[in-house]
Amino acid sequence: MSGAAGPGANLTALRSHNAALVLRLLRDAGEAGVSRPELAGHTGLTPQAVSKITARLRTEGLAVEAGQRASTGGKPPAVLRLVPGARHAIGLHLDRDELTAVLVDLAGTPVAARTAPFDFGAGAEEALTAATAEVRALLADACTGLDAGTGLTETGTETGGASGTETGGATGGAVGGGLAGGLLGVGVAAPGPLDHCSGVLHRVTGFPQWDGFPLRDALAERLGLPVVLDKDTNAAALGLVTAGTAPSAAYLHLGTGLGAGLMLGGDVYRGARTDAGEFGHQVIQLDGPPCECGNRGCLEALCLAAVARDDHTDAARLLGVGAANLVRLLDIDRVLLGGRVVLADPEPYVRGVATMIAEDSARASRLTVPVDVVERGGRAVVEGAARLVLAPLFALG
Repeated sequence: MSGAAGPGANLTALRSHNAALVLRLLRDAGEAGVSRPELAGHTGLTPQAVSKITARLRTEGLAVEAGQRASTGGKPPAVLRLVPGARHAIGLHLDRDELTAVLVDLAGTPVAARTAPFDFGAGAEEALTAATAEVRALLADACTGLDAGTGLTETGTETGGASGTETGGATGGAVGGGLAGGLLGVGVAAPGPLDHCSGVLHRVTGFPQWDGFPLRDALAERLGLPVVLDKDTNAAALGLVTAGTAPSAAYLHLGTGLGAGLMLGGDVYRGARTDAGEFGHQVIQLDGPPCECGNRGCLEALCLAAVARDDHTDAARLLGVGAANLVRLLDIDRVLLGGRVVLADPEPYVRGVATMIAEDSARASRLTVPVDVVERGGRAVVEGAARLVLAPLFALG
């Protein structure tokens, strides 16, 4: 179990916040569970408040008693644990050319996953139809796997939609009705820039036709489920925050584009307009090649050009220049690399980025920071997208 979840408050107005603190401690405790006195000690809530919260969680099926602690005198305290399968969330990663969907339980453990080709430039109607079809197919896969008592179910499709899957009309009715434990909603990770608060896309690099499109609300209408939208890099960063990664770190994602997810002070930093992390569009060569964002000499354009000519040494050096700028600007503790380009051959990227950061740190007479590949690899973004839905349940994000 992690340390204290933060101070609680014995006020009716904060009842849901206090329940979220308790749920977080139950989640962090895992199978070992946690007693009511321990919950009170970690949250600062009174024993009476903890008893009321845990009773409600048990009634809702979110927690269950799981044995007793050894007695230290008096009645042994009962141990409670989270019921991971009591609720589920879906994560969707809408990349420029690929769609990935995952279903996770309350602990963030994947239950089923799907990957399919996807064309972000095909237009809203086709994109929404493909995403809806994959969500329905994902849930069908999950229900089949759960009924059979198997573990993670993972499949792919040959087209953007699932063969034989009914997508329905404008709403098609709420999906996931057959999933035991209930479905909390769908977290969507998409290329930026976008507005996380309103769920509206801005001028996605290379796809300006999406500017102003209310993706969150349009997809929620199709699915009949709550939807949360965020940038792909922010989704990955949220997954890292909830997993207890360094409180100040940067996740650099090099795939079909280049962006950053920023973890500052133990939380995801999105900026005043939720537009932070457009890392790939820092200009590092004034007379450089044009970028699809409209500028010239952007780090993303230079990096992707190096990748296209199969010069991963130069791509890593360029990525390292940008990473060193970020370390110097924000004084972060750690740099994590991900995205399909990096994950296809991580070693030159880790080495190249670490070298550039170390050289810059030496010039500034300060300690360098570690550079690693993101732990969840290719799943970092899509599982982080699912955590967009789970995070509020645990007073995170």
